[in-house]
Amino acid sequence: MSAESGAERFLYMILCFRARLKRVIRVQPVLDWLPSLSAEERERVRAAALQQGEVEAAELLLRAVERGPRDRFPEFLQALERGGCGLAACYVNPSQLPSPAEEAENDLCVHLVQLLHGTLVDNMRATQVAEKCLQMGIFQVEDVERIQTVTESRGNRDGARELLSRIVQKKDWFSPFLIALRETQHEDLANDLSGNTRGVENRENGMNNRTNEEAEVAMQLEHAVVEDFKQQENMNDSLGSESIVSERSVGENSVASESDVSVGDGSVSNANENLGQSSSTTSDSDEDEVESRASPEPELILRDYQMEVAKPALNGENIIICLPTGSGKTRVAVYITKDHLDKKRRASEPGKVIVLVNKVPLVEQHLRKEFHPFLKRWYQVIGLSGDCQLKISFPEVVRRNDVIISTAQILENSLLNATKEDEEGVHLSDFSLIIIDECHHTQKEGVYNNIMRRYLKEKMKNGKLAKENRPFVPQPQILGLTASPGVGGATSYLKAEEHILKICASLDACRIMTVEEHASQLRNQVKEPYKKTVIADDKRRDPFREKIIEIMTDIQNYCQLHPKSEFGTQPYEQWMIREEKKAAKEEKRKERVCAEHLKKYNDALQINDTIRMVDAYNHLRNFYKEEKSKKTVVSDDEDEPAVSKQDETDKFLMGLFNAKKKQLKELARKPEYENETLTKLRNTLMEEFTKTVEPRGIIFTKTRQSAFALFQWIKDNTKFEEVGIKAHYLIGAGHNSETKPMTQNEQREVIGKFRDGSVNLLIATTVAEEGLDIKECNIVIRYGLVTNEIAMLQARGRARADESTYALVASSDSGAVERENVNSFREKMMYKAIQRVQKMPQKEYLNKIQTFQLQSIMEKRMKAKRDQCKTYKRNPSLIKFLCKNCHKLICSGEDIQVIENMHHVSVKEDFQSLYHTRENKTLQDKHADYQTNGEIICKDCGQAWGNMMVHRGLDLPCLKIKNFVVVFEDKKTIKQIFKKWGELPVGFPVFDYAGHCPSSDED
Repeated sequence: MSAESGAERFLYMILCFRARLKRVIRVQPVLDWLPSLSAEERERVRAAALQQGEVEAAELLLRAVERGPRDRFPEFLQALERGGCGLAACYVNPSQLPSPAEEAENDLCVHLVQLLHGTLVDNMRATQVAEKCLQMGIFQVEDVERIQTVTESRGNRDGARELLSRIVQKKDWFSPFLIALRETQHEDLANDLSGNTRGVENRENGMNNRTNEEAEVAMQLEHAVVEDFKQQENMNDSLGSESIVSERSVGENSVASESDVSVGDGSVSNANENLGQSSSTTSDSDEDEVESRASPEPELILRDYQMEVAKPALNGENIIICLPTGSGKTRVAVYITKDHLDKKRRASEPGKVIVLVNKVPLVEQHLRKEFHPFLKRWYQVIGLSGDCQLKISFPEVVRRNDVIISTAQILENSLLNATKEDEEGVHLSDFSLIIIDECHHTQKEGVYNNIMRRYLKEKMKNGKLAKENRPFVPQPQILGLTASPGVGGATSYLKAEEHILKICASLDACRIMTVEEHASQLRNQVKEPYKKTVIADDKRRDPFREKIIEIMTDIQNYCQLHPKSEFGTQPYEQWMIREEKKAAKEEKRKERVCAEHLKKYNDALQINDTIRMVDAYNHLRNFYKEEKSKKTVVSDDEDEPAVSKQDETDKFLMGLFNAKKKQLKELARKPEYENETLTKLRNTLMEEFTKTVEPRGIIFTKTRQSAFALFQWIKDNTKFEEVGIKAHYLIGAGHNSETKPMTQNEQREVIGKFRDGSVNLLIATTVAEEGLDIKECNIVIRYGLVTNEIAMLQARGRARADESTYALVASSDSGAVERENVNSFREKMMYKAIQRVQKMPQKEYLNKIQTFQLQSIMEKRMKAKRDQCKTYKRNPSLIKFLCKNCHKLICSGEDIQVIENMHHVSVKEDFQSLYHTRENKTLQDKHADYQTNGEIICKDCGQAWGNMMVHRGLDLPCLKIKNFVVVFEDKKTIKQIFKKWGELPVGFPVFDYAGHCPSSDED
């Protein structure tokens, strides 16, 4: 074989067995025998071993070998053998590769060690066994020194864990290990491992440290290999070939970071099937067989800083874990879940865990990436969200599974059902552990807080029952996870501290945990990105903006509205919304319509300031196109011409836009007037995407419209394609926008493409800030978008790659820089407030959170009383609904009925004579084939009222309350506008389905 073909073969073997190699290579001793490696490469690998663990270091070492000269492979093979990594040497040397049967046999041995892990750790004297393994040639001096160091510093149990993590990585290890155990007076442990009859009897008579299920599996494994093992108990009868260790190692340093875990089918049945395969050596024709070998499941082990924050929860305490984005909070939660369920099982107590999330995509993400891979062998795990179509009820799902990952609203709905006599629901006492993801949302009227208020009420009730020596209801343990609890808008340290205490009170947390002892390890794991601010100080003339302001001034003069705020700002928009509501209540149509149009022009100014002039122009053009279609009524008779419903105000506003339309369109085409902020964004992207080999980035922007417009801008610019930018937008799934939303499946597809590299730049709204499984980024840009300190930390946490950049790109007069500085100050205030809470005397801390808990319950009680009074005070017959635009009487409250507690439909006779139906624009843009895609508009003025919906075969007009003026006529006439039906203090009856079904003899 030529040197070149030999090198290619080595490369191929590394590719096939990379996952296993990373888990059986100890880099420090191997580096000693690789003189051809540069000092820089050597140092990088050593640093990774110290800071990130052996797996990450092994990956770097393999990359260095692959990048190096081809004549380095024989040196690498020799380095593995001399460095005590003989098993790894087998995998890179095709001539030594074991057969699948030998590989499966070794995996079974590893499974035995895993199943007996607790017994071995509790009863093995680590130092004595390690020294005996050194004498027998299994260990090298470095192995023994490391085991002795761990034992002296952390105790015998940790030393035993270190020994087991190393022994299973050696070749020909099992028989010598049995002899080493016997010669160091560990006869019982050797018998357990070898399947000796006496050991089996001892185990059957009483295994205190293992469950019946584990014992049964262990017995199956032992009997499958006992004959082979008995033949191997003599050192002179060594294994005929080198064995391959399972990926699922038992050592502390053997597990990869979250993103590197490889999950395979490590079931016992598959292992036994593999045992029966015929033995053969690998040749050129065996490459398919090499590729087909699966890796067993990953081992669940925490880093030191993760274990530090988990300890109180492992002892059963209610805590909040505060770890930055990318540090593995979910992995900690999985570890705590398994530990909790294991303890419950050993104590023969019922154990059930529910993991609550606040976003639908997080259900699948947590299930697929974390909880299922690590727990599936021992426990039933399921994910539920509003997207799921289950054939059984939620209470039944809870009964059948050990771990349920669910959106919080599903649990809340089921808790509500439990209070109704005719509904089946669940109770908090059905769970032994509740994990709340992104727990900083547990405040005010959020769904997390509604759930936790029930918990607090039950806790207080239990306190009374305990005093009366009466049995009380068991309560679950609570675990909160967050990257940033925030400060709740506090401007002082005292208020920030109060905010942290309120979050702790809401979650009934004994303490809030942050990393202190192992902070340096956390800093090495979570890289802090380089922060920069890019300011566009745009002094160029902007004739497009000037023209829009000219139009807005004309409208203001026409309707005599004169705001004090500047055009194109947030205060101007807020003023416009207030004026529109005021005019609608006072039936001043001219002022209301003008305010609505001024808001659209203000939107265009904001678009012009952040994106392209053409996007601002298209925004206005589409609005006026829509207005024209709403004000034009087409007759069913084709011979009759369309009738315009425009009044004097409509004609003025439409004519004003049409008169300026051509000038705006021409200005929008002139690139010399394009805004400077967009230029700065282009320069930032070009710089970041040309300085990294495999760049990956996210641009956060304010609106769906700006996300889509930025995507179009990048697509239209060939320079971006030349530097390898492959962009896509990522926006929310709700329908409250002019821009078509993304479905959950579309979101998943885009994130999947981003993960595999076919998309390397996401343009996202805040939907991507919190929680979603977004791959490490080199560049994160907040494009003129600054909200609060929590969002800033979440977005910055997306820049997880080495040497990454977090940039704010904004114009000088936008106020974004000032808000970002305020957020930085609040971030420091938050950490200081957390420290102050942590240092607070426990008695003082508990008194304060108890006070806040009582306050929260009393406030909720008072609010419920007020709402109840409002509801009973006003019955539906006392209210009327007017069209928001033309103030025509539409219906009264008696004509409204509710479907499924959410859809408000009009059941008024001849109601259809008041409206036209047309295709829903948003759904039409999406090309969706929905059953309900008809939009209802006023027959007289074209104002949108809601949508047609199909309910059990009936076509019903479903109304949106924001499109109406609500008139109260009990004592004095009061007119109001509401955003949501829930704000209206009126109770409506449930929809009478039978009363609205046509009789059977009707067609």
